[in-house]
Amino acid sequence: MKALLIGEYREGKLLESTYELLGFADQLGAETALLLVGSDSQLPAFGGTLYLADANQCGEYNPDLHKQLVLDAVQKENPDYVVFLHSSYGWDLAPRVAAKLRVAQVSEAIGLTEGGFEVGCCNAKMRRTVKPTTAKAVITIQAGAFPGLQPGGTPQVQKVTASVESNVSFSGYEPAEAKDVDLTRAEVIVTAGRGVGKKENVPVIAALAKALGGELGASRPVVDAGWVEHSHQVGTTGQTVSPKLYIACGVSGAIQHLAGMKKSDFIVAINKDKDAPIGEVADVLVVADVLQFVPALTTKL
Repeated sequence: MKALLIGEYREGKLLESTYELLGFADQLGAETALLLVGSDSQLPAFGGTLYLADANQCGEYNPDLHKQLVLDAVQKENPDYVVFLHSSYGWDLAPRVAAKLRVAQVSEAIGLTEGGFEVGCCNAKMRRTVKPTTAKAVITIQAGAFPGLQPGGTPQVQKVTASVESNVSFSGYEPAEAKDVDLTRAEVIVTAGRGVGKKENVPVIAALAKALGGELGASRPVVDAGWVEHSHQVGTTGQTVSPKLYIACGVSGAIQHLAGMKKSDFIVAINKDKDAPIGEVADVLVVADVLQFVPALTTKL
């Protein structure tokens, strides 16, 4: 089995998330080759074949040129899977490649099973297993779903270029709209999860955040329910954070949430369920009723 991995390069730097592709391929048990539109000065720590195109010539993103680069690499490698990150780059380019190759696409894979690929459904509250019926397939993987893997070594670089013309040119990046709360700069975040029970209980969590000199965060179910504004949401559809201290209150730990906070320096989880997924990434897991423990902690502080 072989996988062609499509790395990402942005604003002159190789993205660390590229190594998640190697983690996915390792779990898949696939032989790998990597394609990157980037620079000689930013090469991945990877000892395999690297097809490298110059970002100065092809643009850090250009749908016509980058699609052709992928198709050319597919012709050389004949992979079973072409794998992208499920990012703005991947979700735009992957379907173009799948359509041209006339193969199946599996979007936002979060796990592997014997029967195929696990993907979220029902607003990420459930999972289902899908299996491509075509000989090849294009896959996008959810950010944070697979651990990054740096195998080390020096890549065997093959310089490539796109031979097609394009009416599109890359002009740069537009900064995101300023948020009411910039959690990315917070050193302490205390997050309310669905386990707080109702909107009226959110101030209990906010009081702990205030006592610690931090900011209030929220999981997606809390935001979807209208208990907290979206600007406080942590996760793949909210903000990705890495504070010194992250306290998750009544957060079960869906993959989308973990991807947004697992790089925090120190993680405390407070949950009645000792087997909640959040416990797998927590440095300290407090098995307790949030509405009993948090007020007591706040008072003590």
